[in-house]
Amino acid sequence: MHSTDRARRHFSSDNWSGVHPEVLAALAKVNSGHVPSYGHDTYTASTIARLREHFGDRAEIFFVFSGTGANVLGLQTLALPFNTVICAETAHIYTSECGAAEKHVGCKLSPVPTRDGKIDRDGIAKHLHDFGNDHHVQPSAVSISQATEYGTVYSPDEIRIISGFAHEHGLKLHMDGARLANAAANLGVSLREISGDAGVDVLSFGGTKNGMIAGEAVVFFDPELATNFPYRRMQGMQLSSKMRFIAAQFDALLDNDLWLKSASHANRMASKLAAGLDSIAGIQLTQQVQANEVFAILPREHIAALQELSSFQVWTESISEARFVTSFDTTEDDVTTFIDRARAIIAG
Repeated sequence: MHSTDRARRHFSSDNWSGVHPEVLAALAKVNSGHVPSYGHDTYTASTIARLREHFGDRAEIFFVFSGTGANVLGLQTLALPFNTVICAETAHIYTSECGAAEKHVGCKLSPVPTRDGKIDRDGIAKHLHDFGNDHHVQPSAVSISQATEYGTVYSPDEIRIISGFAHEHGLKLHMDGARLANAAANLGVSLREISGDAGVDVLSFGGTKNGMIAGEAVVFFDPELATNFPYRRMQGMQLSSKMRFIAAQFDALLDNDLWLKSASHANRMASKLAAGLDSIAGIQLTQQVQANEVFAILPREHIAALQELSSFQVWTESISEARFVTSFDTTEDDVTTFIDRARAIIAG
């Protein structure tokens, strides 16, 4: 990749962005001396204590490397191989993790059709049957994404309805919170209000998409569910020997609410991008823009030229629907430049 390519900012994914300078500074700060490994250090203990200020005193919190690892290990606490986990047909665990949950948990995933990435009681209810029938998988959990893979957001009330319905039927609620910060920023609520306080049992809390190098947290709001998790994490190859470097990244996000500032900025850039795209004849937005993702149908004949400006993903090729994702480092100039040039290309 040429240096000019590295200097460009793209809209393919918030995983494409670099690392927030304050996160890098935090890493440098802890990069001296020797401390105990595998999380038995004061940096890790201190950061977990700080995260409990956001998720509650009873929360059990464990750091892992990746979002897929967080999801798989979290679901292992909620499902056995003869169980099924109910999720949206767009869920990352269903579409984008190469069957990791089904392989490593051994369970089945039961998808619910959705137009906007969100599911509700009616969709979940269709999979609640054959309890006690040894010929059928047994439902044990529901998994929702916040924000969803379509950039839409569940309100606290919507989550409470889902968690209440799940709990009434003996199911637990898992949340893939890879973009939980973006959802909280959109709603103007705390992280806890749209997770533990709304009835979530196990949360995968994302950091990588919000300016970290690599690091996620598995949060248990019911401490009993975490009883065997230290062993699951080790066996699942997600226990970091130099855990202070994951802890330091989360610590940086917590300082002066950097997690919220970065997510809010990414959301604003997505809204600005959506408004610009919506103003161009021939482009049609397909989803509400509530976080840092924009979905739009583009003129098929212009997609290649538009991707030359800034990379983005063609999400649904059959209808020429594209996905644009903004990040903590997306600038207003990135957005306005793309919109101006896109308007010129489509106008011919």
